[in-house]
Amino acid sequence: MSRTVELPQLRALTQGADHVDVKTVRGDLTLGEFLAGLVGWEPGWIRFLYRVRGVFVRLLGMRQKDMPSAAGIRPEDISFTPGDKLAFFTVVEGEEDRYLVAGATESHLTAYLAVVAEPGRFHVVTIVKYHRWTGPVYFNVIRPFHHLVVLSMARAAVGRSRDGRNR
Repeated sequence: MSRTVELPQLRALTQGADHVDVKTVRGDLTLGEFLAGLVGWEPGWIRFLYRVRGVFVRLLGMRQKDMPSAAGIRPEDISFTPGDKLAFFTVVEGEEDRYLVAGATESHLTAYLAVVAEPGRFHVVTIVKYHRWTGPVYFNVIRPFHHLVVLSMARAAVGRSRDGRNR
C-alpha cells in the first residue's frame, strides 16, 4: 500500500478493518480546496444512487437519514476540528494542508474517510468496520458503486478551480 498508511492515525484505524481502499489523484490544490470539491460535488446520479441506497437499507431493516447537502461548501468552510461536521461525516482529526480523517457510524458499520495531501497529489482512503451481519451484506452490494463514486468525487475535486467553480 502507499505511504498513506504510514500516518500513525491511519495505521490505528486500519487495524482490524474489514475493508480499506485508497484512490490517488493528482492535483495542485490545497487540502481545503480538494475537500470542498470532494464533498461539494453532488451530481444528479449520486443523489439518485443515495435514494436507491435508501430502499436497500430499508430492506435490511435499517433507516437512512436524508442526504445532507454540502453543495456550495468553500475551502474556508472546511474544519479540521474533531467533532465538527464534514457533510454526513464527523471530523475525527486532521492537520490543515496535511490530512483529515472523518467518520460516520451507522448500526451496520463505521466508515472513515481520510484524505492525505502530498505535493501534487491526494490519497482518498476509505476504511470500513462492520458491526453486524448487515455490514458485509450492505457493503458488498454497494462496493462497485463505492469505487465509482469515490473516484469520481476525487477527480471532480481536482477539476475545480480555486474559486470553487467547476472548470
